[in-house]
Amino acid sequence: MTLKNILIPLDGSQLAETVLPMASLIARLSHARLILFHVIEQDAPDKVHGEHHLIDQVEAAAYLGKVHLSLPSDITVDQHVHSSAEKNVASSIVEHSKDLGVDLVVMCAHGQSGLQKRIFGNIAQEVLNRGDVPVLLLSPEKELRDESCKCECILVPLDGDPDHEAGLEMAIELSQTCQAKLHLVMVIHELSTLPGEQAASAMLLPSAASALLDMDCEEGELYLAELMGKLLDKHIPVTGEVQRGDPAKEIVRAANEFHADMIVLGTHSKTAMDAFWSGSVTPKIATQTHLPMLLVPVHGD
Repeated sequence: MTLKNILIPLDGSQLAETVLPMASLIARLSHARLILFHVIEQDAPDKVHGEHHLIDQVEAAAYLGKVHLSLPSDITVDQHVHSSAEKNVASSIVEHSKDLGVDLVVMCAHGQSGLQKRIFGNIAQEVLNRGDVPVLLLSPEKELRDESCKCECILVPLDGDPDHEAGLEMAIELSQTCQAKLHLVMVIHELSTLPGEQAASAMLLPSAASALLDMDCEEGELYLAELMGKLLDKHIPVTGEVQRGDPAKEIVRAANEFHADMIVLGTHSKTAMDAFWSGSVTPKIATQTHLPMLLVPVHGD
């Protein structure tokens, strides 16, 4: 997939605008079009994130125009206001992503309260759940300024399942676009880090479970070596590692050691949100790092 259209939903707050430097960098390097987008919200509150809420089309268009002028002049920028008041902002973002041929949505992962809302935010979380387009989430805790914004090192967690390599495909494209290095990470559980039912089963036959995990580790090393070989043949700079332990903790540790600028993961966007939060490694990673996270929908599973 070639990046051609990048959608940036903006609600008028400075918090939402923190994504602009990274989105602008990717757009400039990929020669993609930035689409600044605002949805008029039905029964909107007076303030959003402590700032004035945009309540009509004229005001919203003027705001997007101001943002447009603040962006680098070498980037193609369009702006669009969905003027009909919408109760479900996320649904409107998803529909416009389809209508406008969007390849990437870039959003600030902000919310009002609670762990889930703080990490992903209600709207960003719902866009992930409803849509088929990759979503780049940037943490409001790590504001990226134009001069410090970079995409030179990309971390890609993998689980050994070729069906889950959608994140890798997107990371390869970004690597070629940004001239970035890739670092692939696989994490195999220890007995002590197995979750839920797996842990209960392992307690019945610990020796057998330990041997199976050792075999998983060996298979993981072979899988990663083969994958890295294919990428190196294509002159894509790549390193990799297989680690043992808690997946989220080891992925974040690797990201810190690799000085990653972004983590790219394949994720099941259409699963129920409760299952997403309870079973996925993705939100566990999000609670432990402020790095940008690019979530790429996995299909056909």
